[in-house]
Amino acid sequence: MNRAFGYPAVLSDGPVLLRPYLRSDGQAWSEVRQLNQRWLAPWEATPIGPWAQMNSTAAFKQVYKGLRAAAKEGEAMPFAICLRPPDGGPERFVGHINLGNIVRRAFASAYCGYWIDSRVAGQGIMPTALALVVDHAFNAAGLHRVEINIRPENKASRRVVEKLEIREEAYHPHYMFIDGAWRDHIGYAVTVEDVVGDGGLLRRWHRLRSQ
Repeated sequence: MNRAFGYPAVLSDGPVLLRPYLRSDGQAWSEVRQLNQRWLAPWEATPIGPWAQMNSTAAFKQVYKGLRAAAKEGEAMPFAICLRPPDGGPERFVGHINLGNIVRRAFASAYCGYWIDSRVAGQGIMPTALALVVDHAFNAAGLHRVEINIRPENKASRRVVEKLEIREEAYHPHYMFIDGAWRDHIGYAVTVEDVVGDGGLLRRWHRLRSQ
């Protein structure tokens, strides 16, 4: 991993904490994934095995290894999304966000994917996490553009980008093999120029949330 490219890093805003994954996250990751199968499975790449098997603590070892390898090559910035309790107790793992397919030089772009525990959805956690990651991509990582592709039917995920007023850019027919078929996706994108007037996407989110 190369800190000159902005990773590893720890990002936070209020109770929301983003940090690199730890080997010890396996149990918490598996528990959240198992509990959220119905919430997550329709929007994720078709797994090669049963959900319980592909989201077990044993499977996390390979997930962790893959995320770490991609980060080491500068191709990804994976973060565990955690909540910090107001009393200062131990943080709680609640989701995942990743900048992937990072391309530098003239393109300076990445794709962003995310998911969250349904038990804490709708509380502003994911928009905060996305804003933190986008600002980090534009500042510490030196990227220029972040793209998020979402199935039209995934209203919860679309609300995240819409709350941040991220631009809808394109419609991609048969874009990705999801839940057993090639699914259409809506492409959203944000560039440095889009948020410079707000002082960053997080500041925009704070302003919009306070209105």
